[in-house]
Amino acid sequence: MKPTYIKKPDRTWRRVLHEVIFEADTPAGKWFDVILIISILLSVFVVMLDSMASVHEVHGDTLYEIEWIFTILFSIEYVLRIFSVGKPIRYVTSFFGIIDFLAIVPTYLSLVIPGSQFLIVIRVLRVLRIFRVLKLVQYVAEARILIQALRASRRKITIFLFTVLTLVVVLGSLMYIIEDESNGFTSIPRSIYWAIVTLTTVGYGDISPQTPLGQGLAAIIMILGYSIIAVPTGIMSFEIARATSKDQSTQACPECSAQGHDRDAKHCKYCGAKL
Repeated sequence: MKPTYIKKPDRTWRRVLHEVIFEADTPAGKWFDVILIISILLSVFVVMLDSMASVHEVHGDTLYEIEWIFTILFSIEYVLRIFSVGKPIRYVTSFFGIIDFLAIVPTYLSLVIPGSQFLIVIRVLRVLRIFRVLKLVQYVAEARILIQALRASRRKITIFLFTVLTLVVVLGSLMYIIEDESNGFTSIPRSIYWAIVTLTTVGYGDISPQTPLGQGLAAIIMILGYSIIAVPTGIMSFEIARATSKDQSTQACPECSAQGHDRDAKHCKYCGAKL
């Protein structure tokens, strides 16, 4: 007679919990995402209302109580996320894990910082609750594609930014030589600031060249700015198209909570766990 193996209940419940919290393919997972998105938006709206002096004076206590309700809910969600993955440290140290932590910790820190001299610090901690809006990123399906595109294009964009930085240093230094200090170009850093403003087509107008040669160089920089803007756009568009062409599912790894697996994948490509 073959021995009968009984599946551990905690493992079963953890698997179900993981599907509800991390997956978007099941009805329960979709409802969880919808409720969480609404909660995040409402909590950020409460923080914004509380920052208005007229509203805070009348409804400050009520908003404070509502804030604690959201904090407790997000704390429970954070603990459940840690409990539902096989490798909690991977989730805690991940981008979304840090954002989830920042969404709840300011409210608790405001309790343990005593003294009126720390009121400004507490105010900063309260503003940090706006980070909750970043929790929305993981509930947008296209966000994963954008993240993949950013990762794939980071080297190209880094080289592009280094090239632009070199360009504005050279152009700013030339403008410092061409223009007189009375025209506002009092130093090379200030001239570089002007070159950045002009190259990005912002054009504040606080500094402007007055000599014909300086105005000619400014015209070249303005035209150059339009062509430069198109470079990172093309890089990102190419990488987004590549990421979109890959057939991937919303399956999240039950061990490390990583996503971005192929639809026919049987194991996680990051930790090797069975999907």
